Amino acid sequence: MIKLGKAIVKLRIPILIISFLLLIPTGIGYLNTRINYDILSYLPGDIETMKGQDILLEEFGTGAFSVCVIQRMEEKQITILENELKDVDHVKDVLWYGAIADISVPIEVLPTEIGEALKDAETGSQLMIVTFDTSMSADETLNAIKEIRGLTQKQCLLSGMSAVVSDIKIICESEVPIYVAIAGGLSALVLAITMDSFLIPVIFLLSIGMAIIYNLGSNFIAGEISFITQALAAVLQLAVTMDYSIFLWHSYQENQERYPGDKKRAMSHAISQTITSVVGSSITTIAGFLAMCFMTFTLGMDLGIVMAKGVVFGVIGCVTILPSMILVMDKAIEKTRHKALLPNFELGKFVTKHFWVFIIVFLVVIGPAFYGQNHTQVYYDLMGTLPEDLESVQAGMSLEDTFEMGATHVILADANMSAKDAYNMEKELQDVKGVKLALGLDAVVGPAIPKELVPQHIKDVLNNGKYQMIYVMSEYKTGTDEVNEQCDAIRKIIKGYDESIMLIGEAPCTQDLITITDQDFKTVSAVSIILIFLIIAIVLKSVSLPVILVSVIEFAIFINMGIPHYTGTVLPFIASIVIGTIQLGATVDYAILMTNRYKRERSKGAGKKEAIEISLNTSLPSVMVSALSFFAATFGVGVYSSIDMISSLCVLLARGAIISLFVVVFILPAMFVVFDKLILHTSIGFKPEKQTNN
Repeated sequence: MIKLGKAIVKLRIPILIISFLLLIPTGIGYLNTRINYDILSYLPGDIETMKGQDILLEEFGTGAFSVCVIQRMEEKQITILENELKDVDHVKDVLWYGAIADISVPIEVLPTEIGEALKDAETGSQLMIVTFDTSMSADETLNAIKEIRGLTQKQCLLSGMSAVVSDIKIICESEVPIYVAIAGGLSALVLAITMDSFLIPVIFLLSIGMAIIYNLGSNFIAGEISFITQALAAVLQLAVTMDYSIFLWHSYQENQERYPGDKKRAMSHAISQTITSVVGSSITTIAGFLAMCFMTFTLGMDLGIVMAKGVVFGVIGCVTILPSMILVMDKAIEKTRHKALLPNFELGKFVTKHFWVFIIVFLVVIGPAFYGQNHTQVYYDLMGTLPEDLESVQAGMSLEDTFEMGATHVILADANMSAKDAYNMEKELQDVKGVKLALGLDAVVGPAIPKELVPQHIKDVLNNGKYQMIYVMSEYKTGTDEVNEQCDAIRKIIKGYDESIMLIGEAPCTQDLITITDQDFKTVSAVSIILIFLIIAIVLKSVSLPVILVSVIEFAIFINMGIPHYTGTVLPFIASIVIGTIQLGATVDYAILMTNRYKRERSKGAGKKEAIEISLNTSLPSVMVSALSFFAATFGVGVYSSIDMISSLCVLLARGAIISLFVVVFILPAMFVVFDKLILHTSIGFKPEKQTNN
């Protein structure tokens, strides 16, 4: 590795030139990578709800719809609005009372449940279903949503997934650059306090920033990434790869003492040592991210691959770009030197002397922490992650308050189903608890309206000759137990008429999401633990240490994920899936760093407590700086973000870094004291040639 280190030092100027030139294509790639704001699109394509969505688009030319709440408008004004909406690109059709029957036909002539569902007698508000000929989160649909909002001037509030996705896009486009600025600024502040130069944090951020652009730019090859990945990738990459830069800098300083006056030689050795240490350390982090690729819900793969790739770019940048920058800017760094403001903590003797206290804490806390983690409540309603002042959220609240409506389901049935069966099925659906309206062609026609009074385009909307479509308006919100029970009841009814009938829509998709992600959580947890366990076993050449280290970090994860249960906080579903594997992969490095020093001291003949004290005292500054930097990069974003899904993830990651820090500093050394003999007899490289009597 020393030869590689010397080559990098020698070629530092070409390396910097090439690295800056690479920002051009990767920057263009980043700007041209499509962002997917629809979480439900990551569900497996072979489940019934997703197949139904494809049929809806292929057979009806309808990929999405929005239920609009129309306020303070007369029927004639709504008719004008209807025509304006139909002129919007990619609006396929508009369905409301005036479209079902000529506005000269009194609403009382319609079946009672339809009249009551489509118009609120007290406020005069009406409902309108706007269908689109493109998919739920397609750019064309989102552009149409934007244009419709421009036409209606708050008198027609758009609800539904497309409207929600549109609002998420608006927020992300304005907030994501600020996330990066906050994470970078707070990290720089922490580094400026804890490091011995005011300029070195800037160099760290510049080097890592370039690696982030390379990573995000390379996503262009995949075509698109999720908005969660876009929002978190830069922040997470900064947080988890900052360790590597800190390690290189500390190694460089140590080697300057070994080779005074020869900074190039010192840097060559620092690069060599960093490659050896950082590659082994980064593998656990990469494994944690890659574990998410085992999720059936492919959002995990989206985030996992991007973040694993980000760690690789971070390592490469750390041993090529960063040392080149440090050498080139050496004079400026020397001019900005200052005394590190972080106090020198000597906790080794205190922890080893009171190890039994920390073992008791571990045994007492692990039970409640594990219980809390398993009982933390999560929510699946995407609208619940957004601020209440957004138009899509306001529309949902208006639907709920004025019309007592929440989710809207769609049923796809055979067009050749007999009119009698279709009518009876719709009547049964109407009787399901929480169903406000079942709106199909047979329900619209009913016994009182001749079919010739129903406009042809409405017939085409609800029946294309191969399939017929029934809209089911529910009183319950998406993601609730009530709507899931309702979906089960609806399926039981429709499958009784024909097994091929499908129930689709946001609520059924979310129900599938709940089932799939519940299994994914177990899978990801198991895979990440197994992968990291094996990596630690190989790196440390031990059977017992993987159990101890993984147990200690899992203990920190239990505490982190258990706190919301005891504080009554409800988390977005994605948090429960990814936090554990990210926290394990990113913070187990703290434990590995301390364990390596403990191993080195033990192999040199140091006694048990002496080796533990030295390992804790020498590792603590690096671990503390790393954890504080991780905390700073994520906590600020968590506080600022107005999207709860991103905010909660960042707050959990920030808290997880601090909890892992305390656990590694106090619990891990206590474990070493208790299991020292077991470690020595089940590990390679710990026993000195001449053992002491300790």
